[in-house]
Amino acid sequence: MAVAVGEATAEQSRREQLKQIQRREAWRRRIPLLPALLFTIVVTQVPFLFSLWYSLTEWRIVPPEPRTFVGVRNYVERITSQFFADAAWISLLMTVSAVLLSLLVGTGLAILLDRKFFGQGFVRTLLITPFLIMPVVAAQVWSTQMFNSSFGVINWLLDTVGLDRIEFVSRFPLWSIVAVLVWQWSPFMMLIVLAGLQGQDESVLEAARVDGASTWAMFSQITLPQLRPYLELGILLGSIYLIQVFDHIDVMTGGGPGSTNVPYFVYERSIGGGWAFGQASAFSAGWRSRNAGW
Repeated sequence: MAVAVGEATAEQSRREQLKQIQRREAWRRRIPLLPALLFTIVVTQVPFLFSLWYSLTEWRIVPPEPRTFVGVRNYVERITSQFFADAAWISLLMTVSAVLLSLLVGTGLAILLDRKFFGQGFVRTLLITPFLIMPVVAAQVWSTQMFNSSFGVINWLLDTVGLDRIEFVSRFPLWSIVAVLVWQWSPFMMLIVLAGLQGQDESVLEAARVDGASTWAMFSQITLPQLRPYLELGILLGSIYLIQVFDHIDVMTGGGPGSTNVPYFVYERSIGGGWAFGQASAFSAGWRSRNAGW
C-alpha cells in the first residue's frame, strides 16, 4: 500500500514538473513577441482610452473653451442626431455594396485567370495594378478623367452613341465612390479567390468530369463550397478596410449630400471645421464599438 502511494506521489510530482517545463517553454516562445505586443497596445489602445475620456467631455478649440466633463451627454446626442444616423447608413450601404460587388468581380476575374493561356502572368499583373494605386490618386483620376462631364471618358462614350452627358459625381455621389472602390478592391478579392481555386484537388474535379458533371454543377457543388473560407476572408478584410473610407470621399465629393460616411462625419465635427472634439470622440468611439461587435 505504501509503495502504491509513493508511486502515485512520484507520478504527480513528475506531472507537475512537466507542466512547469511546458509553461516555461511557452513563456520562452512568447518573450520575443512581447515588444511587438507592447508597441501595439501603446499605439492603438492608449489613444482609444484617451478618445473615450474625451468623449465624456465638452471640448472646443474654436472658440477656445476649457474642457468640461459632461458625462454621457455626447452619446445621447449621437443617438438622437439625424446627421449621424445618415452618415451611419451611408457607411453601411457603401461598405456592403463595395465589398459584395468587388467580391463578385474578383471571383469572376479569378475564374478567368485559373487556366493556362499565353501572357497569363502579364495579364495578372495588369489586373493587380489598381489595388496598388494610392486611394487619393485613384479618386482624382476617376473624378477628373472618367466621370467629368466635359472631358471624361465615360461621357465621351455616351456622347459618341448619342446619349446625354451625365455629371456622375454630383448626381450619383455614393455610387460614383462605390465604383472607384470596386475598381480598386476587385484585384484584392481576385487574389484571395485565385488562391482558393489553385488549391483545389484536381483529382476530385477530374473524377466529377469523368462522371459527366456539367461545368456549373462542378463549380456550384465542388468549387464553391471549397471557396467559402476564402470568400469569408475577403468579406471580412474588405469590410474592415472599406468601413474606414475617407480619401475617396474627400477628393471626389468633399463630403457632399449623400456621400458622408461616419469617418468623414467625425472629421467634419473635429479638425474639418467643427472643432467639437468631445462630440467627435463620442461619435467615433460609439462607431468603433459597434464595428467591434460585428
